[in-house]
Amino acid sequence: MKFKTFSSLKRLIRYAERFVAEVDTVSFDLFDTLFIRRIHNPNMVKPAVARFIVSKAQMLGNPHWTWEKVQAVRDRVENEHRARTGEQFDDHEARYPDFMHQALSEIFQDRMSDDLMQEVTDYELGIENAMIVPRSDLVAWIQKLYQQQKKILIVSDIYLPSDHLKKLIEHAGLNEFVTDVISSADTFLAKASGKAFPMIQKKYSLDTDRWLHIGDNPISDGLRPAEFGVRSLLIKDIAEKKRKTISQIYTIFSNRRLYWKGRLLQQLMLPLEDENNPRSPLYIEGYNFLAPLVGVFVQRIAERTRELDVERIYFLSREGWTFKKFWKKALPFMLPEGLLPEASYLYVSRLALAGASCAHWGLTQSKADIAFLPPGNRDFCDLCRVFSLDIFRLRLFLERHGLKEDDPLSPIYPGGGKFRQKFMYLIEDPDFQSEVKKQTLPLNDALQRYLEREGFFNQQEVALVDVGWTGTIQRFLYEAVAHREDKPRFHGFLFGASRGVSFPTLPDNYVEGVIYDRDKFDFAGSTIMYNREFFEEAFRAPHAGLNGYRLKENGFDLVFRDDKDAYGVSEAKQNDHFMQLKQGIFDAATRFGAASAILGFSFEDLKPWMRYQMVSKIAFPKTKEIKMIKHKFHMDDFYGKHKPPEAFLMYHKNLWGYSFSTLRWNPWLRMKYYLFKNRSV
Repeated sequence: MKFKTFSSLKRLIRYAERFVAEVDTVSFDLFDTLFIRRIHNPNMVKPAVARFIVSKAQMLGNPHWTWEKVQAVRDRVENEHRARTGEQFDDHEARYPDFMHQALSEIFQDRMSDDLMQEVTDYELGIENAMIVPRSDLVAWIQKLYQQQKKILIVSDIYLPSDHLKKLIEHAGLNEFVTDVISSADTFLAKASGKAFPMIQKKYSLDTDRWLHIGDNPISDGLRPAEFGVRSLLIKDIAEKKRKTISQIYTIFSNRRLYWKGRLLQQLMLPLEDENNPRSPLYIEGYNFLAPLVGVFVQRIAERTRELDVERIYFLSREGWTFKKFWKKALPFMLPEGLLPEASYLYVSRLALAGASCAHWGLTQSKADIAFLPPGNRDFCDLCRVFSLDIFRLRLFLERHGLKEDDPLSPIYPGGGKFRQKFMYLIEDPDFQSEVKKQTLPLNDALQRYLEREGFFNQQEVALVDVGWTGTIQRFLYEAVAHREDKPRFHGFLFGASRGVSFPTLPDNYVEGVIYDRDKFDFAGSTIMYNREFFEEAFRAPHAGLNGYRLKENGFDLVFRDDKDAYGVSEAKQNDHFMQLKQGIFDAATRFGAASAILGFSFEDLKPWMRYQMVSKIAFPKTKEIKMIKHKFHMDDFYGKHKPPEAFLMYHKNLWGYSFSTLRWNPWLRMKYYLFKNRSV
């Protein structure tokens, strides 16, 4: 009996439908037929598993293993098992539970356990599962065949036993349609030798004349079943072969130039089959542009927290909500649970922490300067709003120093410099500082109770993760707890560190920028400063902003901004506008984690691709891209209601602030900003 080959699944299924009524049983090859892999070579899974095993060995006190050594042990033991099988069977097959147990016993020796074997197995199946995608046309056809009461079998030549394969099939949602799963690892009778087909025929009492087999291998799925009298159809998908070839080329290039490592990673993240549905342009930008940036960001945090032996990460502010969600989806693929710091989300904001930070140290000149950084803040009223101060109880001190509440204190407003000296005397007034501390102490007490509930003071070292840019939130948080002897050491990680205001770096409190840090030369990375508001809005959590902490008799309350006022309504509109953008980020998270685990690339490996992405999307975007992803509303709870002078606004105008017509018809504008524009804060 001959077999036929088809260049597409649709043609294969159309042909099979002509005679499927004469068939009782349809068997399918699993990999590269029913499932396709994101990777071009199935062996790419093995180094990821080896790195996982190395991490487990480090946890158990054996730092001498490398993934290459682990892989060598696995390969040797697997080959020994295949050789022994070949002495009794035509197919030189191996069985995963047997050879992996022996390999792990050699690596871990007296620390080997059934639990460890299960952890490694679960991880390998998890990575396998993340790398496979069901062929949508075959899935739909299987469901149809099931309704026609056909017997459906899955047959695979592989070292994974059938109970492992069933987990993959269950994840694909096919369990209820499949009669059984047959693996060569169970019987050592494979399709390749043709021995599997008589065994299956006998076990399930099949009529070979009414049996159809579908596969991709000309020998295992074509010639062998045909020799046994089973009709077989082969798929030779040209488009799928092209996709794998591209992945293979990127793999070769990535060994020569770092740039291609990031491109290869994104290739493995691509949605396939039913994942690849029409999406909005904003979703695509979230998936293709922002998700890899966030992925590289959290990957670097994982690397640094391991280096620093930090056991607890606190993701700060509303942007941290997005980072934490991405972390939870991506990092389990990259590190075993025991090596990941515990991740928590902390409800904080600049506005909520500002007042609490004054309770023990007062309102310092540096904090006042930070309050006047937003150009909408102008006078003492804005200062009181930012630091949650009652202006009526402070008017006496204003009068003492010859100030009025509406005198301009910000240097960008006309007359601002005139009152600077008087304001400095006010700040140095001990009676003024005493009143500030008195007013803000309840805010600080409420914050302490919140942090105690979150286990903050149970840690010796904590990582604090925020979007940036000057580290104000971490500065205020440290000053709010600096009086406590049990305060942990702060390791701050910012998405971007503009350092427009000098951060008070101390041995137990410092920040470092990950995607960009002004203290480290990175001309391409500095493009992030073009449009910080875009990143804030793209990463911002959907819940309302935090205004402060309220002390109660038996605890505290978190006080959130009213989402029904004009500010809240505008913010809700912006959240709705970027909803698809954020969904793209989250949908890409697991694929980023799995691809990173497969490739084993470090943060430094991925920096060249990340820089290219930043420059092309932020410094040299197409006008239509700016029009699409630019935020419509940017809400800043620190920002006052005053309108800054026009001269100030023009000087600080960024590329994304120009009209679309100017962006379209001025070809040198982007280059001008990239080469000459001062990108300081």
